[in-house]
Amino acid sequence: MSLSVSRRLAAVTAIAVAGLFAATAPAALAAPTAVTAAPTPPDIPLANVKAHLSQLSTIAANNGGNRAHGRTGYKASIDYVKGKLDAAGFTTTLQTFTYSGATGYNLIADWPGGDPNSVLMSGSHLDSVTGGAGINDNGSGSAAVLEAALAVSRAQLQPTKHLRFGWWGAEELGLVGSKYYVNNLPAAEKAKISGYLNFDMIGSPNPGYFVYDDDPTIEQTFKNYYAGLGIPTEIETEGDGRSDHAPFKSAGIPVGGLFSGADYTKTAAQAQKWGGTSGQAFDRCYHSSCDSLSNINDTALDRNADAIAYAIWNLGAATPVPPGPSFENTADVSIPDSPGAAVNSPITVSGVAGTAPATTKVDVNIVHTYRGDLVVDLVAPDGSVYSLSNRSGGSADNIIQTFTVNASSEVANGVWNLRVKDAAAQDVGYINSWKITF
Repeated sequence: MSLSVSRRLAAVTAIAVAGLFAATAPAALAAPTAVTAAPTPPDIPLANVKAHLSQLSTIAANNGGNRAHGRTGYKASIDYVKGKLDAAGFTTTLQTFTYSGATGYNLIADWPGGDPNSVLMSGSHLDSVTGGAGINDNGSGSAAVLEAALAVSRAQLQPTKHLRFGWWGAEELGLVGSKYYVNNLPAAEKAKISGYLNFDMIGSPNPGYFVYDDDPTIEQTFKNYYAGLGIPTEIETEGDGRSDHAPFKSAGIPVGGLFSGADYTKTAAQAQKWGGTSGQAFDRCYHSSCDSLSNINDTALDRNADAIAYAIWNLGAATPVPPGPSFENTADVSIPDSPGAAVNSPITVSGVAGTAPATTKVDVNIVHTYRGDLVVDLVAPDGSVYSLSNRSGGSADNIIQTFTVNASSEVANGVWNLRVKDAAAQDVGYINSWKITF
């Protein structure tokens, strides 16, 4: 890609498990077994994504200028994507439906392996309006999701979760394809989808950087990526309910995604922080014939394509939630800079019989500008201390990580605390949230 991910972001992604615990930790601290960190996400080549866009543009040009539902250009688009995925080792399924007297198609692609009961799905709509080739809307999302899937194949990724990808038909006519897919999934299959990531218009020529604010974990994952680049984001509101995440959300499936803007106008404040032209639409060619190859901002497309891979690699490696109840504290707790005192975020556990399991799961989300300053402990109701992180991670920011703690000697019920101490000066942050699962 043309923009490299910062060293701080790389450090957040590739956490060194061996450095999680100091060799001289006091004997009184019970060291948990840390979950292996997610593999480092790849750099998605912008040239590859644009090559897919060129193919979609050619398909439109050869089929009446569009790739709309019921038109030959849409079926040719589906065939192009399917051919790439079949060659890369995916198991593909072409799902058909009928709308307005025409046959529509959804393409589903499954990557072998991963927990079949915990599916991470990424998708985009592949159709255009009848009035143009739809290169930003939504060739951009479709091409980037395709290239992220091909990157999974190149890496021979073996994620914890099962990875599934989808390209939807007839979105422009009312989310028809994605509604058909979700509505025809048995309840047991819907329950297996741990998250759906949607990418609709991610290369707008006057771009913004918008993140869906639906599922907190998915939202935070994308925010972490952009924070590592030093790029501020805003909550996505323009497309609420207007893209293919909506049917998944209505079915109770956690959703998230990215968006670079459509026909809303970029404000002066947005232009100041993102560049571009204030007083102008994010995409002046939205749903128009000029939505062509020249209607793409390479920088936005590049960044968003890399963000897709970052989310798939990190969310796909998440540890499945073990059986048992979960308790969470989402209240922000400021962490004073050294030499300030340690702070605690409490969770009161009740209704859990007996002792905690040997695989007690602790999810930690700490926002901090220098994670190597932090000492993070889990404190059991009887005061026993379990070290989670002892000034590990160097100059990277944030601790967003899962730990597995052998707390089998502890009574589960009572007040558990996440205790955080800033042990060095000059950096600040807060406990964003944490969760304990038995």
